[in-house]
Amino acid sequence: MDNITPYSEGGEGDWLLFEQRKYFTNAFIVQHDNKRILLGLKKRGFGKDKYNGFGGKVEDGETSAEAAVRELQEEAGITAALEYSGTMLFFSEGSDFAYHIDYYSAAAYQGTVTETEEMRPEWFALPDVDATEPSTLPQIPFHQMWEDDHIWFPLLIAKRIFNGRVDFRLDANSQHKLTKWWFGAASAS
Repeated sequence: MDNITPYSEGGEGDWLLFEQRKYFTNAFIVQHDNKRILLGLKKRGFGKDKYNGFGGKVEDGETSAEAAVRELQEEAGITAALEYSGTMLFFSEGSDFAYHIDYYSAAAYQGTVTETEEMRPEWFALPDVDATEPSTLPQIPFHQMWEDDHIWFPLLIAKRIFNGRVDFRLDANSQHKLTKWWFGAASAS
Protein backbone atom coordinates (compact mmCIF):
# COMPACT_ATOMS: atom_id res chain seq x y z
CA MET A 1 0.00 0.00 0.00
CA ASP A 2 1.68 3.16 -1.18
CA ASN A 3 -0.82 5.54 0.42
CA ILE A 4 -0.09 4.67 4.08
CA THR A 5 0.96 7.71 6.10
CA PRO A 6 2.11 7.86 9.73
CA TYR A 7 -0.77 8.00 12.19
CA SER A 8 0.71 7.47 15.68
CA GLU A 9 4.06 6.49 17.09
CA GLY A 10 5.68 6.52 20.48
CA GLY A 11 7.41 4.68 23.23
CA GLU A 12 11.03 4.33 24.07
CA GLY A 13 14.05 2.19 23.33
CA ASP A 14 14.85 0.03 20.35
CA TRP A 15 12.43 -2.31 18.66
CA LEU A 16 12.60 -5.82 20.10
CA LEU A 17 14.20 -8.42 17.85
CA PHE A 18 12.47 -11.62 16.76
CA GLU A 19 13.34 -14.38 14.33
CA GLN A 20 10.00 -15.79 13.30
CA ARG A 21 6.38 -14.80 13.00
CA LYS A 22 3.14 -16.72 13.24
CA TYR A 23 0.00 -15.68 11.42
CA PHE A 24 -3.26 -14.82 13.16
CA THR A 25 -6.53 -13.02 12.45
CA ASN A 26 -8.91 -10.78 14.36
CA ALA A 27 -12.47 -9.95 13.21
CA PHE A 28 -14.94 -7.33 14.38
CA ILE A 29 -18.60 -6.62 13.70
CA VAL A 30 -18.89 -2.82 13.50
CA GLN A 31 -22.42 -1.53 12.95
CA HIS A 32 -22.44 2.22 12.34
CA ASP A 33 -26.22 2.28 11.75
CA ASN A 34 -26.82 0.72 15.18
CA LYS A 35 -23.84 2.56 16.71
CA ARG A 36 -22.35 -0.59 18.19
CA ILE A 37 -19.38 -2.96 17.99
CA LEU A 38 -19.22 -6.63 18.96
CA LEU A 39 -16.27 -7.62 21.16
CA GLY A 40 -15.54 -10.85 22.97
CA LEU A 41 -14.18 -11.38 26.47
CA LYS A 42 -11.41 -13.99 26.21
CA LYS A 43 -12.15 -16.74 28.72
CA ARG A 44 -8.91 -18.76 28.43
CA GLY A 45 -5.41 -18.76 26.97
CA PHE A 46 -3.31 -15.81 25.83
CA GLY A 47 -5.22 -12.58 26.44
CA LYS A 48 -7.52 -14.16 29.05
CA ASP A 49 -9.85 -11.59 30.69
CA LYS A 50 -9.28 -9.05 27.90
CA TYR A 51 -11.86 -7.87 25.37
CA ASN A 52 -10.87 -8.27 21.74
CA GLY A 53 -12.22 -9.18 18.35
CA PHE A 54 -12.74 -12.81 17.35
CA GLY A 55 -9.78 -14.58 15.87
CA GLY A 56 -6.89 -16.93 16.15
CA LYS A 57 -4.23 -18.82 14.32
CA VAL A 58 -4.22 -19.20 10.54
CA GLU A 59 -4.12 -22.96 9.92
CA ASP A 60 -2.03 -24.67 7.22
CA GLY A 61 -3.77 -24.51 3.86
CA GLU A 62 -6.06 -21.55 4.62
CA THR A 63 -5.76 -17.85 3.89
CA SER A 64 -6.01 -15.29 6.66
CA ALA A 65 -9.45 -14.29 5.31
CA GLU A 66 -10.64 -17.91 5.53
CA ALA A 67 -9.21 -18.20 9.05
CA ALA A 68 -11.01 -15.01 10.11
CA VAL A 69 -14.37 -16.37 8.92
CA ARG A 70 -13.71 -19.72 10.63
CA GLU A 71 -12.64 -18.14 13.92
CA LEU A 72 -15.64 -15.76 13.98
CA GLN A 73 -17.94 -18.76 13.59
CA GLU A 74 -16.07 -20.84 16.19
CA GLU A 75 -15.86 -18.07 18.80
CA ALA A 76 -19.15 -16.17 18.31
CA GLY A 77 -21.39 -18.57 16.38
CA ILE A 78 -21.85 -16.18 13.42
CA THR A 79 -20.61 -15.75 9.86
CA ALA A 80 -19.96 -12.53 7.96
CA ALA A 81 -18.62 -11.25 4.65
CA LEU A 82 -15.48 -9.81 6.21
CA GLU A 83 -13.39 -7.08 4.61
CA TYR A 84 -9.69 -6.52 5.22
CA SER A 85 -9.05 -3.70 7.72
CA GLY A 86 -5.33 -3.80 8.47
CA THR A 87 -2.26 -5.66 9.65
CA MET A 88 -0.28 -5.44 12.85
CA LEU A 89 2.95 -7.01 14.01
CA PHE A 90 2.69 -7.65 17.76
CA PHE A 91 5.73 -8.78 19.71
CA SER A 92 6.12 -9.43 23.41
CA GLU A 93 9.34 -9.85 25.32
CA GLY A 94 9.81 -13.48 26.29
CA SER A 95 8.06 -14.85 23.21
CA ASP A 96 9.93 -16.77 20.53
CA PHE A 97 7.80 -15.33 17.71
CA ALA A 98 5.93 -12.21 16.64
CA TYR A 99 2.18 -12.27 16.03
CA HIS A 100 1.40 -11.16 12.46
CA ILE A 101 -2.29 -10.26 12.77
CA ASP A 102 -4.58 -9.48 9.84
CA TYR A 103 -7.69 -7.54 10.92
CA TYR A 104 -11.12 -7.83 9.30
CA SER A 105 -14.50 -6.22 9.84
CA ALA A 106 -18.08 -6.38 8.65
CA ALA A 107 -21.30 -4.53 9.40
CA ALA A 108 -23.71 -7.41 8.82
CA TYR A 109 -23.60 -11.00 9.98
CA GLN A 110 -25.67 -14.16 9.80
CA GLY A 111 -26.60 -16.39 12.72
CA THR A 112 -27.11 -15.83 16.42
CA VAL A 113 -24.32 -14.33 18.51
CA THR A 114 -23.48 -17.09 20.99
CA GLU A 115 -21.10 -17.46 23.93
CA THR A 116 -18.55 -20.23 23.42
CA GLU A 117 -15.97 -21.98 25.61
CA GLU A 118 -13.39 -19.42 24.52
CA MET A 119 -15.24 -16.11 24.18
CA ARG A 120 -18.19 -14.24 25.72
CA PRO A 121 -19.52 -11.83 23.03
CA GLU A 122 -20.87 -8.45 24.11
CA TRP A 123 -22.08 -5.34 22.27
CA PHE A 124 -20.54 -1.96 23.10
CA ALA A 125 -21.48 1.56 22.01
CA LEU A 126 -19.47 3.15 19.22
CA PRO A 127 -18.16 6.59 20.16
CA ASP A 128 -20.56 9.20 18.78
CA VAL A 129 -19.70 12.84 19.33
CA ASP A 130 -22.95 13.94 17.67
CA ALA A 131 -25.27 11.80 19.82
CA THR A 132 -28.18 13.68 21.37
CA GLU A 133 -28.96 10.81 23.75
CA PRO A 134 -26.46 8.56 25.53
CA SER A 135 -26.32 4.95 24.39
CA THR A 136 -27.84 2.26 26.57
CA LEU A 137 -24.85 0.06 25.67
CA PRO A 138 -21.65 0.17 27.73
CA GLN A 139 -18.70 2.11 26.34
CA ILE A 140 -15.79 0.24 24.71
CA PRO A 141 -13.81 -1.13 27.70
CA PHE A 142 -10.31 0.03 26.74
CA HIS A 143 -9.22 -0.46 30.36
CA GLN A 144 -9.78 -4.21 29.84
CA MET A 145 -8.18 -4.49 26.39
CA TRP A 146 -4.63 -4.57 25.06
CA GLU A 147 -2.87 -1.32 25.90
CA ASP A 148 -2.44 -0.30 22.25
CA ASP A 149 -6.07 -0.87 21.20
CA HIS A 150 -7.18 2.70 21.96
CA ILE A 151 -4.59 3.91 19.42
CA TRP A 152 -5.72 1.95 16.34
CA PHE A 153 -9.43 1.40 17.15
CA PRO A 154 -10.43 4.80 15.71
CA LEU A 155 -8.94 3.65 12.38
CA LEU A 156 -10.93 0.41 12.43
CA ILE A 157 -14.14 2.26 13.29
CA ALA A 158 -13.50 4.88 10.56
CA LYS A 159 -12.92 2.09 8.00
CA ARG A 160 -9.34 3.25 7.33
CA ILE A 161 -6.87 0.53 6.35
CA PHE A 162 -3.98 0.51 8.82
CA ASN A 163 -0.61 -1.11 9.43
CA GLY A 164 1.23 -1.18 12.70
CA ARG A 165 3.86 -2.58 14.99
CA VAL A 166 3.67 -2.83 18.78
CA ASP A 167 6.24 -4.10 21.26
CA PHE A 168 5.45 -5.15 24.80
CA ARG A 169 7.92 -5.80 27.61
CA LEU A 170 7.23 -7.73 30.76
CA ASP A 171 7.14 -5.69 33.97
CA ALA A 172 8.22 -6.89 37.43
CA ASN A 173 4.85 -8.69 37.80
CA SER A 174 5.20 -10.44 34.39
CA GLN A 175 2.46 -8.21 32.94
CA HIS A 176 2.71 -7.06 29.32
CA LYS A 177 3.41 -3.30 29.12
CA LEU A 178 3.37 -1.35 25.86
CA THR A 179 6.84 0.09 25.26
CA LYS A 180 6.95 1.09 21.58
CA TRP A 181 4.45 1.48 18.74
CA TRP A 182 4.00 2.77 15.22
CA PHE A 183 0.79 2.93 13.17
CA GLY A 184 0.18 4.16 9.68
CA ALA A 185 -3.15 4.57 7.94
CA ALA A 186 -4.56 4.92 4.46
CA SER A 187 -5.89 8.34 3.58
CA ALA A 188 -9.44 8.97 4.77
CA SER A 189 -12.00 8.38 2.02
